[in-house]
Amino acid sequence: MSTILVTGGTGALGREVVPRLLAAGCQVRVLSRRPRRDDDPAGTQWMVGDLRTGAGLDTAVRDAAVVVHCASDPRRPRSDLGAARNLIDAARANGNPHLVYVSIVGVDRVPLGYYRIKLTVEQLVENSGLPWTILRATQFHDLICYLFQLLARLPVLMIPAGVSFQPVDTGDVAARLTALALGDPAGRAADFGGPRVQSTAELARAWLRATGRRRRLLNVRLPGKAFRGYRDGGNVAPSHADGKVGFEEFLREHVSPSARSAAYGRLRAGRGPR
Repeated sequence: MSTILVTGGTGALGREVVPRLLAAGCQVRVLSRRPRRDDDPAGTQWMVGDLRTGAGLDTAVRDAAVVVHCASDPRRPRSDLGAARNLIDAARANGNPHLVYVSIVGVDRVPLGYYRIKLTVEQLVENSGLPWTILRATQFHDLICYLFQLLARLPVLMIPAGVSFQPVDTGDVAARLTALALGDPAGRAADFGGPRVQSTAELARAWLRATGRRRRLLNVRLPGKAFRGYRDGGNVAPSHADGKVGFEEFLREHVSPSARSAAYGRLRAGRGPR
């Protein structure tokens, strides 16, 4: 039975990856900065450690055949660099496991600060000397909902003109990530996107209907290289529309007028919007 360590195993994506690995017969370790809670994934080895400081990583990585690195902190993106370095150092010192990293479609095409950090982490993985796989995915449905929640605080919903997204379900990404973790190192895997590329206006209207809100949409052409990258389609992968769950289907299952204000990462399993 293979042992697989999942960082970020309690997050939006990691929480979907862990049960799929367990169902495949793997022994799964979850790395977290806190002790296990009742609502955390059952059937796992719980490893307390800190990617930012390196504490507990040697124990967590030891004898693992695969490390699936889902942990990320968009609020403090530069901490992802130190976290990746610490994880790579621990992996190299403890058996050279297959390192699987999840990134974002467009990190090399949209000059956004967080994307630059993700691209640098990709380069750290590629140059680590470890066997590696990198999967880039488009934006999660949950994130699109969260962005609309923020924008809807105003009486007019201002959306970026000329920008489209290809939202993807975390469960679909988790299934692909699990398959990659169970396979041989693949290097840069094919990008993974949702089933449709849709304009921001189309997505906003669907979200407004699902949440029972009424807002007038205002298309705003935003300046800067990052939004130019979005308008040029740098964030989508239309030739890899492999996800099965579309945005409207996601909204029907997970969003309601009574679930309007929870934070990103809390939509499923009775936990409010994610």
